[in-house]
Parts: sequence; C-alpha cells; structure tokens
Amino acid sequence: MSHAAVPKEAITTMDTEAVNRSLAKKMRFSETVIQGFLFLCGAISILTTLGIVYELGKEALLFFQTPGVTLVEFFTGTNWQPAIAEFGIWPLVIATLVTSTIAMLVALPLGLATAVYLSEYASPRARNILKPILEVLAGVPTVVYGYFALTFMTPLLRTIFGDGVVQIFNTASAGIVVGILIVPLVSSMSEDALHAVPQSLRNAAYGLGATKLETSLKVVLPAALSGIAAAFVVAISRAVGETMIVAIAAGAGPRNFTGWGSIFTDFASTPFNPFTSAETMTGHIVRISGGDLSYDSVDYNSIFAIGLLLFLMTLGLNMLSRRIVARFREVYE
Repeated sequence: MSHAAVPKEAITTMDTEAVNRSLAKKMRFSETVIQGFLFLCGAISILTTLGIVYELGKEALLFFQTPGVTLVEFFTGTNWQPAIAEFGIWPLVIATLVTSTIAMLVALPLGLATAVYLSEYASPRARNILKPILEVLAGVPTVVYGYFALTFMTPLLRTIFGDGVVQIFNTASAGIVVGILIVPLVSSMSEDALHAVPQSLRNAAYGLGATKLETSLKVVLPAALSGIAAAFVVAISRAVGETMIVAIAAGAGPRNFTGWGSIFTDFASTPFNPFTSAETMTGHIVRISGGDLSYDSVDYNSIFAIGLLLFLMTLGLNMLSRRIVARFREVYE
C-alpha cells in the first residue's frame, strides 16, 4: 500500500509506533543475570529477617508459657531474677534507656556540629582528609571501647565526682563511650544530608545578607531536617543495641528496685542513677548466654524474650525514622 493512499495522520501514527517498537527495552542476558542476583539478595535479606523473628517468637513463647510468667509481671515488675521466679523487665530496660540517653547527649551535639563543619566550613581538601579519619572510629572493635570506658572514662569520672559517688562499673562511663562510638554514624549521615541541600539556597541566603553561620543554622539545617532526623533515630537504634561496651563497663547484674515509689525516695539505688552499676538488656543476654545454661530452662528462654523486646524497640525506632523522613522531606528541582 503506497503512502499516497494513506492519510498523513495514519502515516505519522505508523511511524511513531515503529519507532517506539525499535526503542523498546530489550533485556540483555547480563542485565537479566544482575537483576536476578539483586532480587535473590533482597529475598535472602527478607527471609533472614523473618527467620530471626520466627526463632525469637518461638523461644519467647516458651518463656511466657512457663508457670509463673505473665505479661503483666513482665511489663510492670521491678525485679528481674528468673531463677527465683521474678520476671520484671524494667531494671534491664531502664539501664538500657539510661545508657542510650547518655550516649545521645554525647553523640548528637558532637556529630551534628562535626557534620555542619564538614559540610559548610571545611574546604574540600580538609573534608577529604577529616571524614575518613573520623570514620575510623567506627572500625575500632567495640570490646576495645569497653575497656577504654573501664580503664579511662571510669577513673576520670571518679576523679571528678569522687570514688564514693561513682562505682567502678557504672552506666555513665558506658554511655559516654557508646556516644563516642556512634559520633561517626551521626556525623556521616548528617553531613550527607547537609551536603545534598542545593547550593542555590545558600546563594539566596547570602544574597539577602545572611552570614555563613545564619545560613548554616537557619537555611541549610532546616532544609536537611529529614536526613538529620533519620541519622538521629538510626544512631539511637545503634546505641540501644550496643553490647560489648555495656557488658564490660556498665555492670554484670540487674539493678532491681522495690517499686516505682523508690525512685523518688531512694534514687541512688535505682537504675536511673548513672553512677551505679546496672545491667542492660544486651549485657544481660551476653552474661547469661556465656554461662552453663541448660536448654529449655527459664533463664535460657528469657534470653529470647529480652531479644524479642529489643527487636520490637528497634523496629519501632526504624518505623519512627521513616515517618519523620516522610514528614519533613523536601524535594528540590
């Protein structure tokens, strides 16, 4: 059929369809292999997570089926001694929260200040030198940090506050060193978020007469709020899950207390006192699992109940991180 017998619009449509067919995506064999490999990696990650949750849930269920163990006592009790049928988880949870809070008080200001300096003030040459050096801290084994807390930070605190106030094992030194450990995490993620802010926003602020400090704190920082908030939440998750530092420096036994009223009447003997020894959730798991435990005993099953609670806490923080990112995320063209 000749073009003379076909309308001009039909010819244009036919040519467009032919071009689209010629430009259609043709999957190469190598691309198919790579796509399949990436899918396999994702599937393995998801299945591994599901397997962990299944094992934690299965063993934790055995713990809660033990005679005398109830959810009410588990979530409201203030004494944790499974060997004598006391199953209140709060001494371990409070020690974990105290340690993590101290770590955040150290890591968040230092990490954010470092990120602002690297992103807004440091020259490219200085940034390329300082950032890898800072991230070396993340590669130091945590057991080294633990003994650093025990042999350096604790004597320093005892010198400042007195030997009678600060015990040899305490959550304050452990929390400070955990904070030092996660400074590179906070600074690296926050610096990436700050560096992603368009230069046009900075130029606009300079054009309006803003100083470099005003531009950094009032323009760039709010624009990168979603990434910074995500960095903070990830750092909190890292602090909550830290094991070796708290196992070495915080203490080797839960700091039980007699009821919630004792927090106000005898604060020094509660886990809220950062200068006394206390055992965190991860530290307790390390100590108990390192002993001679018989399979299916109460102590053995309690490890998985604590691990499941710790998993749920971390999951909640990650979900919070995603909501914060979605709430404050700004998209620039």
